[in-house]
This record gives sequence, structure tokens and C-alpha cells, in this order.
Amino acid sequence: MLFDTDFPVWLSPMEDVTNPPFRRLCKRMGADVVVTEFVPTDAVIRNVAHSLKKFDFDESERPLGIQIYGHLEDAMVEGARLAAAAKPDFIDINWGCPVKKIAGRGAGSGIFKDIPKMLRITEQIVKAVDVPVTVKTRLGWDEQSKVIVEVAERLQDVGINALSIHGRTRAQLYTGEADWTLIGEVKNNPYMYIPIYGNGDIKTPERVAEVKQRYNVDGVLVGRASIGNPWIFREIKHYLQTGDKLPSPTHQERLDICRQHLLDVIEWKGLKKGISQMRQHYSNYFHSIPYFKPLRIELLRATELDHILEIFDRIADFLESSDPASILSHSSD
Repeated sequence: MLFDTDFPVWLSPMEDVTNPPFRRLCKRMGADVVVTEFVPTDAVIRNVAHSLKKFDFDESERPLGIQIYGHLEDAMVEGARLAAAAKPDFIDINWGCPVKKIAGRGAGSGIFKDIPKMLRITEQIVKAVDVPVTVKTRLGWDEQSKVIVEVAERLQDVGINALSIHGRTRAQLYTGEADWTLIGEVKNNPYMYIPIYGNGDIKTPERVAEVKQRYNVDGVLVGRASIGNPWIFREIKHYLQTGDKLPSPTHQERLDICRQHLLDVIEWKGLKKGISQMRQHYSNYFHSIPYFKPLRIELLRATELDHILEIFDRIADFLESSDPASILSHSSD
């Protein structure tokens, strides 16, 4: 096994989400494995500072993988070498991103248009680095070309150490339901011996227990369900161990974690980008607070840290008073 944990629960790599502050937060909440935002190899070999910064991590995040993507063979190999020099626990190759500007160039899931190239680049990376190499991919390009069972065998043949599969095609993007039946076929293929991790629509602890039993996967990746909800990892781990659900975090715990998360992201990304990146988290952090809609809108519009912290203070006052008027009457909306 690649990891010591019997059934690792991953924080799935997500651009503009899985930065170091969020990775460390999810680690504290029980995530077994974390992965960086994806790093464009063509930018790394040009020494682009923004991309190189994505290599940064600290020891508390281990086991950690650096995820790379690209479509140029030489750049992918050299980018993998540079990533390996940062001493992650593994290199993860992104052969799954469905975004048009990436897949359209033949990177991410666009590589399904040229599977021999996928295998060629993957094999070169395996040979070029001295850390384990994993791949994250999809079922195929579209409904007519769900080739993951064959592709998984061939990726194993060129030397990868584990495979993570998102249960959608590139054409689906993130719509429709994830199809776990093919993930199960890959895992239960008698030819396969590397760990197979499943991804797609993992939103509850009960769903994790279901896919573990039904499809026999070696672990799962939690993606969008973790945004503004880092508690999902401890909830999953507790449910798998006991069969019982943990109580939801209190409103005050959500507020305290969100406040610190914001400050950490600003320290990492700078004021403007940090505030922008945090907006995607607010709805989930505060979804269960009554009468929250006006302040959610105000948070999404706020561009100054003092304004956001003042909104947080109003939320705290409301939680203490249980008076809806105290949260609504001072809203600038």
C-alpha cells in the first residue's frame, strides 16, 4: 500500500481550494492524504513564481502529493523532476481535469484523445523521479469512450503506484451522477494490484461506507463537499470506525474556524486574492445559521478585511443573543 492507513480519505486536489491553509485545516479535521492545487509544468520550467509557490508545504501536511498537469512531454517530465525536488511523498499526474482551456489543449482529461501519449508521458515521469507516482483521471472522454478499465491496466503496466478515478467522463464535466460501477470494475479486475481510489459525489459518511462495501475501493477522495466543510473528514472517519454519526459542529465552532481560515488564506495569498478565494467557503460554513442570507450576500460583496471581520462579529453577537433582528438590522444590504 502507498499509505499506512488501511482506507485513506483524501482531500481531493482542487484549484484555488487546496492551498496550504485549507490543507492544514483538513488535516486537523482528519484527512489522511492531501494534494496541492495542480501545478502547470510549462510554467514551472519557466520559473514562474506563482506556480513554483504551489510546491510549498510543511511537515504537518504529510503524506502530501504535488499534482502536476500539462500536455508538453518534455515539460511534464522536467516539471515532475522539479516537483520531486521539493520532497513530497508522491507526484500525482492530473489526467482528469475537464475544464475546456486545459482539456482542449490535450492536458487533463484531454489526454483521452491520445492515450499512447498519456502512457508515454506517465512512463517517462515514473522513470525520472525517485518518489511514487500516482494518477488521477476520469472514466474516458465521453459516454461512447469509457475506456478506464483498459487504461487502468496500461497505467499500472508503466509503473504508477496508485490510481484515483473520478466517476464521470470529460464530457460530463461535473454534471449528472458519478458512475461508480466502472470504478468498481477497475478495482475488482483480477489483473490490477495497485490501490484504486474513488472520487465523485462523496458528500456524506454514509456514502463513503456504501462505496467501500459495494465497490471494494481502497479509499476515497472528497472534493467539493469539503469546501467550507472541513469537518466532513472527521465525520467520515468516525462513522467508518463506529457506525455512528458525529454531531454537527456548533455555529460558534464554524465561525471560529472560518475566521482563522480567512486570516490564514490572506497571509498565504495576499489580501485581494485571499478574500476572493474564501468566498466559495462561506455558504457551507454558515449554511445552518437562520436568517443568514442577507449577511451571506454582504460577505460575498465585501472587499475589505475589516468589513468581513465586522460581519463575523455581528454573527457572533447573533449567536449569543438568538435575536434575528441583531443580525439583520445592521446589514448594509
